[in-house]
Amino acid sequence: SGETLEGGIQPWDWRFYATKVRAAKYDLDETLLKPYLSLDAVTKAFFAVSGNLFGLSYEKRDDVEMYHEDVDLYEVKNKDGKLVSLFIHDNFARPFKSSGAWMSEYRSQTRNLPTDADEIEKIPIVSNNNNFAKGSPTLLSFDDATTLFHEGGHGHHGMLSDATYSRLASTSVLTDFVELPSQLMEHWFEEPEVLKKFCRHYETGEEIPEELLAKLKAAKDFNQGFETIEYTSCALLDMAMHSLDNYDDFDMNDFEKKELDRLG
Repeated sequence: SGETLEGGIQPWDWRFYATKVRAAKYDLDETLLKPYLSLDAVTKAFFAVSGNLFGLSYEKRDDVEMYHEDVDLYEVKNKDGKLVSLFIHDNFARPFKSSGAWMSEYRSQTRNLPTDADEIEKIPIVSNNNNFAKGSPTLLSFDDATTLFHEGGHGHHGMLSDATYSRLASTSVLTDFVELPSQLMEHWFEEPEVLKKFCRHYETGEEIPEELLAKLKAAKDFNQGFETIEYTSCALLDMAMHSLDNYDDFDMNDFEKKELDRLG
């Protein structure tokens, strides 16, 4: 951009200027994607991929009163029409709601129930939570749309659980595995077949342009060097911290500075 920074680029400057470089290098303005990524369209895409992968169908239940008017409830059934889960989609930001995006459960799947228990008690109640800005319609960034699919992967982990004991059901797995279903699911959103079929302009119904998809694909791996160093340094710092023999008078800030200086 021709800008000169006194003292050079500092760590806190990196993401700001990386975004500028990415836009200039790939001629990509991600705001142009938003009209093709309405919440309704991305949700339909998620349900379709879920159906194709796992044979699930989603039936909205408008007759059930939820804890907030913006929250949707779905009955999730398998290809034989059997109820496998209740799925709550809580997508919008609102006062006092936690920030970020997450999957939670109001009831986890289990078969460890009394013999006279109602069959419905075996059915998990899974919730996907986002914090999108509500609009008419709600238009998502590509990152937000990917997040919806990501949380949907966690949702599948809960909805398709088939364990005897709740301690081993759903996302009660080792932490290095718990992100696998979500990571796999979010990559399905990037598939051209999914984007072209479902991501259409909310006003015209126009298919997302090939040129825009090509730019998005070209820019996908931008900044990977920085991101690789970022998570590697975090991992090395974590291992160094947990390798200490004595934590008396331990100062995390001081330790972090010295260890990062050592790593260079």
